[in-house]
Amino acid sequence: MNLNIYNLVRKNIQQLIPYQSARRIGGKGSIWLNANESTESNSFLLKESYFNRYPEVQPQSLILRYANYINLSPGNILVTRGADEGIELLMRAFCEPGQDSIIYCSPTYDMYKINANILGIECRNIKMLNNWQLDVEKICDQSFGVKLIYICSPNNPTGNIIRSVDIEQIIQVFSDTGIVVIDEAYIEFCEKYSVLHWIKKYSNLVILRTLSKAFALAALRCGFVIANEVIIDVLSKIIAPYPIPKPVSDIAYEALSQDSIKAMKKRVQDLIYNRTWVIKELNKNTYVEKIFTTESNYILVRFINAEKIFNWLSKHGVIVRNQNKKMFLKQCIRITVGTFIECSTLINILNLFNKYHERRNTC
Repeated sequence: MNLNIYNLVRKNIQQLIPYQSARRIGGKGSIWLNANESTESNSFLLKESYFNRYPEVQPQSLILRYANYINLSPGNILVTRGADEGIELLMRAFCEPGQDSIIYCSPTYDMYKINANILGIECRNIKMLNNWQLDVEKICDQSFGVKLIYICSPNNPTGNIIRSVDIEQIIQVFSDTGIVVIDEAYIEFCEKYSVLHWIKKYSNLVILRTLSKAFALAALRCGFVIANEVIIDVLSKIIAPYPIPKPVSDIAYEALSQDSIKAMKKRVQDLIYNRTWVIKELNKNTYVEKIFTTESNYILVRFINAEKIFNWLSKHGVIVRNQNKKMFLKQCIRITVGTFIECSTLINILNLFNKYHERRNTC
């Protein structure tokens, strides 16, 4: 008899739709503007060539350097495998499956919901308002039984900053019952909007950070959980025994040197210039219906016919992120801001789309 493995799988996993990452979706082209990665790379050399020993449980030199970067105590920091691991660790530590709930506010990053579904934790989706801000009243009304509230700022995929006054109100409402998690994966593109300075003020605040975006180290998978020392201690109990490989911690340490931080800030300024230029050019395109305000390294655009635009770009080797089938994002495409050459190519191909359809309409 052949064992039907599928019958052994937990019911919630049988029904799970995995996260549709840029690499899982794939595509064919030479210009990749679909994953909010940096399109420019760093160059680092490994310090060691022998890897027969396990790494530190937590790389202390890296933690000290990151603590210096954000001006907080090393005791407020846990190094994780990208910010994604932090999302999951918090649920594993604080939520009882089948009993506790999380809140997330769509449209936003899908991994909050997917991790909860994997772990058997109830999700409460509080739809954002039309201006992509939080519906604070509904969030507060749903507070009973909620242990974690995930808020992405700048929000992915909309690109906007969440109002700090709303975040603070939610932190205060949940001060005795739940933890508010602010995902600041893109905050280096708009540092003045960070709520990092509240870490010492609010014991139920957690911030997630990463080196994947502005630091141009997406392949490294290195992130940070920032919180009070009690939360960091709890998460330290359940993180994998040796989560951060030595090559990862060494490269991350180099990336946080003064010279590398200076280079990162220069890269951010170049990207903001490119973003401004792209938005100006997109505003000239007759197939663009709306360009949403962004403080990140991507732009959410509503087109008159998003599917045709997406397919046209793909046909011409430009891979972007189609959001058209996602709730609340009809006719939307998310475009990562690339190098100026990549941005120019994107605009030229979109202009070709206009000319092609104008000729067809006049024939």
